[in-house]
Amino acid sequence: MCRIAGIIDKRITAIEQTVIAMRDSMKRGGPDSSGLYLDEKNGLGLGHRRLSLIDLSEAATQPMMSDDKKLVIVYNGEVYNFNDIKNELIAKGFHFSTSSDTEVILKSYQCWGIDGFKKLKGMFALAIYDQAKGEVLLARDASGIKPLYYYSDNNAFYFASEIKAFKQINSNWPERNDWKVYFLTYGYLPEPVTTLENVQPLEKGTCLVLNVSTLKTTRHEIVTASYSDKIRSIEEAVKIVKEKLDRAVERHLISDAPIGLFLSGGIDSSLLTLIAKKTGKEDIHTLSIVFDDAEYSEKQYQDIIAKKTGSHHRAFKLTKEMFLDAMPDIFRAMDQPTADGVNTYFISKYAKEYGLKAVLSGLGADELFGGYASFTRKSMIDKLNRVPSALLNITEAFGKDKYRKIAFLSRHDAVGEYLFHRGYFSSGETSRILGLDSKEVARTLNSIVVPDFVNGLEYGNRTSYMESNCYMQSQLLKDTDMMSMWHSIEVRVPFLDIDLIDAVNNIAPSIKFNDAQSKYLLIEAYKDILPEEIWNRKKQGFVFPFQKWMVGNENKNFRNIDKSMTERYKSNKLNWSRYWAYLIANNYTGMNRAA
Repeated sequence: MCRIAGIIDKRITAIEQTVIAMRDSMKRGGPDSSGLYLDEKNGLGLGHRRLSLIDLSEAATQPMMSDDKKLVIVYNGEVYNFNDIKNELIAKGFHFSTSSDTEVILKSYQCWGIDGFKKLKGMFALAIYDQAKGEVLLARDASGIKPLYYYSDNNAFYFASEIKAFKQINSNWPERNDWKVYFLTYGYLPEPVTTLENVQPLEKGTCLVLNVSTLKTTRHEIVTASYSDKIRSIEEAVKIVKEKLDRAVERHLISDAPIGLFLSGGIDSSLLTLIAKKTGKEDIHTLSIVFDDAEYSEKQYQDIIAKKTGSHHRAFKLTKEMFLDAMPDIFRAMDQPTADGVNTYFISKYAKEYGLKAVLSGLGADELFGGYASFTRKSMIDKLNRVPSALLNITEAFGKDKYRKIAFLSRHDAVGEYLFHRGYFSSGETSRILGLDSKEVARTLNSIVVPDFVNGLEYGNRTSYMESNCYMQSQLLKDTDMMSMWHSIEVRVPFLDIDLIDAVNNIAPSIKFNDAQSKYLLIEAYKDILPEEIWNRKKQGFVFPFQKWMVGNENKNFRNIDKSMTERYKSNKLNWSRYWAYLIANNYTGMNRAA
C-alpha cells in the first residue's frame, strides 16, 4: 500500500524537485520509504512512497524496473492472487528476484500486455512506463478501491493518489467553480467531480494509455459491470456466497506485517472475524471503539464475537474531549470534502496505536446484499414515479427536508431515486444557499448520469448498483482511503473481492434481497457460525455521538456560518447531517491544510 505520483511535462525545468514535492505531500500514506524515477529527456518523472506489507525487503521498493530496464512501475495496492499469477508466469519461463506482488504485476504486463491487468484480484492504482512503446499506462481496480487522479492537456499529463499533490505543481491551481453544488446535494463529490479544475479520477476498471510524445490518450476497459439471474435456487446461492467469501477473507489476510480486523459488533465485521477464525488463522487481532453513551455503544456485541473467536481484542474508548481536540487534524486529513469519514479517522488512528499495519473492513456488504433502507422502498418509489414531474417538483416548497427530496424523482431515473434516498439538500435549497439560479443548479446536477442499462435493472439490483457506484464509490471508499492512509494504515475490503461480486451479481434478486430481513442471503449463508444476537436485531451502523458532541462547538472549528442556517438547525427545521454538510462546504478550502 502506497502513494504514487507522476509528471510528463517538458516545460518543467525542475522536474525532480516537483515530483519529489508531489510524492512527499502524501508521505503519511507511505512512511516506510520513497523512490524516484526520471527520464528528463521526455520530461517524465515518477514518484513513490511505500507502506510495506508484502515483501518488506528493500528489493521490493519502487519505482521497480523490469530486468531489461525498459519498464518502470509505481503501484499502490495489494493483489491477493499474485502467487497464483506468479506460478503461471514461472511456467512460461519468467524469473523473479522478489516475493512482492509489484514484480508480478510488472511481469504480467510484460507477458500479456493490458490483458494482464484483468488477471489481478485485489485493489490497485498503478502506472507503468513502457519505454519501448513510448507509453505510460494508468490502471485502476474494478471496484475503484484505490484512488488515482489525473490532469491532461496538450502540453502536460500529471497524476497522483491524492488531490493535494497537484497543488505542488501549482499552489494556485484553480478550483472547480461548481463543486459545492455537487457537495451540498450528495454530501461528497461524486466521481468524476473533484475540487480542482480539470483534475478527475481515472474510472474504475479502466486502463488509460498515454503516448509520451503526443500526449494523446486512449481508454481500455479492464472490467465491466453485469447482472443476471442465472443463480435461482437459495441452496446454490448460499453455497456460492460461502465459497467466494471464505476464499476472499483467506486472500485478504495475506501479509508480512501485522494485520487485524475492525470489529464494530454488526453483521459484516462479526462475520469477517468468524471467517478469519474458520480459515485457521492464528493470533487474530480485533479492535473496536466504545463510548460511555449506551445509546451508541455496541460493546456487548463486540464482546460476543471476540469471545467466540478468542481474538486478541482491544476496545478504545472515545470521549467528547478527544473528538473535539482531533477536529483540526480530521480536517487536514480530508483530501476532498466529505460529510462523513470521522469514524474511519478514529478507527484507523487506534489501529495504528494497536501496532497494526492493515485491517479488514466489512465495507461493501450492505451494497451487495441489501443492507440499507433504500432496498425496501420499491413500493413507495413505484407510486411516486407515477406522479407527473411537475407535481413532484412542487415538493420543493415543503417544510421538511425528507419531503423536499421527493423532487429528485422528477428525473425518473436511477440517479433521481438515489438522491431521493440519500440526497442532502434539494436543488432549490442548494441554489438558495449558494446564490445560484435554480436552472443552473439543475443543469450541473444533470451531468451525473449512469449507463443506460442501469435504469432497466430490477429495483433491487438497480439500488445495489447505485449504492455501490455512488455512495460506496465516491464516499465510503474515498473516505476510508484518505482517513486510513493519513494514519499509515491499509484497509482491506473482502466483500469487494472481484469473484464474490461477480457471483452475487448473478444471483436472482428474488432470493438475494428480502424486505423482511436485511442482508437475508448473507445471513442464510452463515447462520451456522453467526450468533443470532448479532443478526436478529435492529441495524445500528457504525455511528458516533457526533451531533451531541458538536452542538455548541461549531465556532471552534468553523467560520463563515450563516446565522439563518444555524437558526433553522436549532429550531429542528434542518437536520444535523445537512447542517454539517453546509458547514463543511462553507469552510473546506480554509480548513484543509495538509500537514
